[in-house]
Amino acid sequence: MPVEMPLDGNAEVLVSEDLLSASLYFKQVDPDSILDYKELEKWLHTNNIVHGINIELLRVIAASPASYCAQPVIIAEGTPAVDGVNGQVEYIYNMDDDFAGPAKLDNGKVDFREVTTLRNVKRGQLIARKISPEPAQAGIKVNGETIPAKDGKEARFKIGKNVVIGPDGMSLYAAIDGILTKTERDKINVFPVYEVNGDVDYKIGNIDFVGTVVIRGNVLSGFRVHASGDIRIIGGVEGAEIDSDGSIEITGGVMGAGKGHIRAGQNVKCSFVQEGNITAGEDVIVSQSILHSHVMAGRNVLCVGNKGLIVGGHIQAGERLTARIIGNSTSTATEISVGVKPEMRSQLNRLRTEVRELVTNLDKTEKALVLLDQLAAAGQLSAERLEMRAKLNITKKQGQEQERALKQELLEIEKSLEDTTTACVEVKQAIFGGTKIVIGRYTRFVKERAERIKFHYADGDVTMSPLL
Repeated sequence: MPVEMPLDGNAEVLVSEDLLSASLYFKQVDPDSILDYKELEKWLHTNNIVHGINIELLRVIAASPASYCAQPVIIAEGTPAVDGVNGQVEYIYNMDDDFAGPAKLDNGKVDFREVTTLRNVKRGQLIARKISPEPAQAGIKVNGETIPAKDGKEARFKIGKNVVIGPDGMSLYAAIDGILTKTERDKINVFPVYEVNGDVDYKIGNIDFVGTVVIRGNVLSGFRVHASGDIRIIGGVEGAEIDSDGSIEITGGVMGAGKGHIRAGQNVKCSFVQEGNITAGEDVIVSQSILHSHVMAGRNVLCVGNKGLIVGGHIQAGERLTARIIGNSTSTATEISVGVKPEMRSQLNRLRTEVRELVTNLDKTEKALVLLDQLAAAGQLSAERLEMRAKLNITKKQGQEQERALKQELLEIEKSLEDTTTACVEVKQAIFGGTKIVIGRYTRFVKERAERIKFHYADGDVTMSPLL
């Protein structure tokens, strides 16, 4: 018959050193003994075990204490303390990866020229935000004592150059356009200049930057450099694409081999251009020579260095071209155009092409209508052809209206070609036969060598006069 076992003298509580666990150990147990689990719980409280008691296990032990006499059984577990998680600074870019590797294309191939990923940011753009720390969770020992824990620390922005903290104190913004960079001691900066100490090749790849780019090396053929600011290349440029919303300076010159282009919203300055394509919103300044190249400047083209030589190709300037020597003794074909902004001349050529195509289409439409009208007069016009004639009449009317609009636009541009009073070509040393001079809509071919000459528009023609 089961007999209730007294606990005092027969049971013992073993507590871990950190007071996070308590075990019940029976010294001796009669096989027929039983326990009241509530009395067992009360006895544990008497022995200062008040937290984390496993009630279900108490019930099982109370029903058959003899089954648990071989070794101590953990009967209560404390709650460990959990320190809070420190706050963090979250960046809009991964600040650890400077190079992302070749870009993957949609067709599964990779572009080995797209290897550099710049952290471009614009003024006022969010660049980082704080993540708030998480609070600590205090622990409790089996005897009910509290275990203290440390709260997470708030993150701090390490402020560098050209960044500002937002009004909420939790966000960081770029104060200028530039590249987001971490420097010593993890300071956050936005720098307006991106520098490459070497060539732009497969190691660096194409560059697209919102500020100024400085390249201390060459830009190899097939690569692309774009900057919202200026571009300065302390080296040469091969058949590459160089685009700047500001100005471009190339100390080593351009050897384009007819490939790539140099485009600047403002000025392009270099030592020489050979088989290159250059477009500048304002001036193109070349100190040595322009050979077999296509150059367009919204304002001036200046080639007046030690050589100051222009041979071959087509050079266009909105206002003035100045050079020491134009052409050569072998009469290499060289075309110089001034007095019209290059983009306007391009627009003029485009409009002329559109008018020619439109006139051709209108002629075809007119011939088709004549044929349909003849069939209608003979009573042989089917319902299908009647519908076709109606559509062709609408097409003819729309085409005639478009033709009038294009010709009006052409007329306005051609009128602007007449305003060439300030346009001129200045030759400081010599110009050779084979050179074509275009001022506005007027053309003059140079047939023989002349020295120190100025070409300008006067009395309905391109006039040549001595350069003072």
